Amino acid sequence: MRRCSSMSAPWNEGGARRHDASRLWIPDAPIHSRGAGVDLRLGTITLMPVTSHPAFPRAAIDWLLPARAQARVLVLGRSSAPVVGGLATDGQVVACDTSRAGVRALWSRAPHALPVVAAPEHLPFPTGSFDVVFLHQCLHRLDPAALADVAGVLAPGAHLAISYTVRDDSVPWVRRLSALLRDVDPAAMAGAYGTESVDRLTESGLFSSIEQRHHRLWVPISRVDLLDMVARRFPDLDADRLGRLMAEVGALYESSARVPEPLLLPYQVSCWRATVDPRRIPPPPARPDAAVSIKV
Repeated sequence: MRRCSSMSAPWNEGGARRHDASRLWIPDAPIHSRGAGVDLRLGTITLMPVTSHPAFPRAAIDWLLPARAQARVLVLGRSSAPVVGGLATDGQVVACDTSRAGVRALWSRAPHALPVVAAPEHLPFPTGSFDVVFLHQCLHRLDPAALADVAGVLAPGAHLAISYTVRDDSVPWVRRLSALLRDVDPAAMAGAYGTESVDRLTESGLFSSIEQRHHRLWVPISRVDLLDMVARRFPDLDADRLGRLMAEVGALYESSARVPEPLLLPYQVSCWRATVDPRRIPPPPARPDAAVSIKV
């Protein structure tokens, strides 16, 4: 794969075709993906109101960003859109996904970013190009074999920034709601977010230290929105059973909310910083002699 050539150093080592109409950088070589790769869909959280767009916590972004000026930031995966929209850096931001649609979704949140179409296991950047690589809600969809490739674009002392937004089921009214839904479907509100994939960071041996921090996020939800989400969760449920369930959920809302204030869905934004150890990064594969390199 040829290197991206538009950005200032250290990205001036090669060439790629520029599509001015969309400002996309499309690698000349085809993208090959092993396994699932990075999720191309926006990360969705069970019972997140479709009418709500809560901001990613500023404190979480500040903690995940490198504490240095002119930081070089790579945001991977369309599901990282909530993060890229809140980035405020005087350095360079690259928004990367395996599809043009995914890149446009990222770029719509951060028009200042350089959009790049590439697979995580074939990133078109030289070794040590970035001070931080962000992945939000998608580490579990990254091919484990690609983790070394992602770590390889980090500069010495740089870090991989991982975040997941997960529902907090410890709140009493949420536990009661879960019980009502599981009476219909035992798998409802199972809370399978993919956070267990963070264990790969330790298992990989690529990182010298891994830090963790949690941030609270409250999402207001109206009675109408809650009932709408329940109805969408069970589109094929018998009408009588759905009616009883809706009545039970409505009663739960009324007994739990402090009118006129809406109920608040509790979420936790879990964050990890994994500092790369350059000594543990395998060398990149040698370029074929026939490879084309264009310097600008």
